[in-house]
Amino acid sequence: MAGVNKVILLGHLGKDPDVKKLDSGKSVANFSLATSEVYKNKEGEKVTNTEWHNIVLWSPLAEIAESYLKKGSQLYLEGKISNRSYEDKDGVKKYISEVVGRDITLLGKPTSEGSNENSNNEGATNSNVSDEVDDLPF
Repeated sequence: MAGVNKVILLGHLGKDPDVKKLDSGKSVANFSLATSEVYKNKEGEKVTNTEWHNIVLWSPLAEIAESYLKKGSQLYLEGKISNRSYEDKDGVKKYISEVVGRDITLLGKPTSEGSNENSNNEGATNSNVSDEVDDLPF
């Protein structure tokens, strides 16, 4: 029987995407994505639990990320979990889990560079997230 490895995330970027061009001509984008859930504890206090996810996007999604995503951008992402290991400069083996994006949808109010006016970014969906931005952990 075949397995399923699917992740769906809706969150905000914790930093601008770091995009690198590889010798092969492909691009890769790396950034963190914060997802938060809010609940009330036993005392009735509102508690926010934020999880951070390492995201990797390959061409052509990496170029879209480079052009349209910035710290704080809201993003819907579908992808898969990927685990890998590497050795650091001291020879210590490190392990990392990442979400490799296969499909993204840009959410929120797109703005043109240096302007507060709305622009028509292809693939972007306009929604009012101004209330949510105040609750962001960054």
